[in-house]
Amino acid sequence: MKLNAKQVQQTLNQMDAQVLPDDHPAARKLCELFGDHTFFVDESGLKVLESTEPVAAAEARMGSVVSLANWNDGKFSSLKPHDPALTAR
Repeated sequence: MKLNAKQVQQTLNQMDAQVLPDDHPAARKLCELFGDHTFFVDESGLKVLESTEPVAAAEARMGSVVSLANWNDGKFSSLKPHDPALTAR
């Protein structure tokens, strides 16, 4: 799901990650592969937030962090996609 600024801040308060900016060179390809999301990267890879509540409560929705790809190497230079998996967060 695509998050607004308030939702992004709430998410970052709960997980140690960085938001991939919409103008990042990889953002367009990631949207093609995974859909329109706010993408987060952390020490283990690429994540998105999936809504766990009805869209009607858009401002206060709860979500689950879903891992989409892991880093391929210790230099954090490339990602290896995998089947979406819920994380413990």
